[in-house]
This record gives sequence, C-alpha cells and structure tokens, in this order.
Amino acid sequence: MAKDFSRSHRVAEQMQRELADLLMFEVKDPRIGMVTITAVEVAGDMAHAKVYYTASKANDSIQQGLEKSAGFLRTQLAKRMLLRTIPQLHFVYDVSMDNGQKMDALIAQALKHS
Repeated sequence: MAKDFSRSHRVAEQMQRELADLLMFEVKDPRIGMVTITAVEVAGDMAHAKVYYTASKANDSIQQGLEKSAGFLRTQLAKRMLLRTIPQLHFVYDVSMDNGQKMDALIAQALKHS
C-alpha cells in the first residue's frame, strides 16, 4: 500500500502550523504585523522550505522583517519539531489571494453590466 503523504508533506504541514503560531505570539518585529501563512513547501532533501504568506498590506518591509526573523524562526522550529536539521526558510508572497479578489471584482462587474 502506497503512502498518501510523503515525509516532506507531513513536515510542511507541521511547519505551517508552528510558523503561524510563532509569528502570532513570539515574533516581536513591528514590520511583520498580521501575516497569514498560506502554504509551506519543503524540498525532498529537507534542506530548503518555501513559506508562502499573505498580508493585508503587501509591502517590502514585511518581506524584510520575515527574512530578518528567519534565524529566530528556525531556532524555535528546532525546539518544537523533532527533526535532525531544520530547512532554510525562504519567504514568498502568495499572490493567489490578490488574483482571486481581482477575479471576484471582474465577475461582479460583468454581472452588473449584464
């Protein structure tokens, strides 16, 4: 019987939960503010992880704050997760929410004119 989820998927799911908790309660950087972790993709060799996030106001200061706190986040993840090595964190702004809002606005506009 094949496994439904690989180890990297399980690690990514746990990492997403832990990062969301850490960003909400532990990180004190004022640049970050209210950030939502939408997904985490962990490489098969567990060396790197892409952390996708959204924020109410997308700007460069949030990205800089997340990159600056990456070391702290890795240290805290090492304490919370039972892994030999914690992947390098790479933060990527998730544009899917913005695209969805644009599509909703276009659909509403099309329905309004018909």
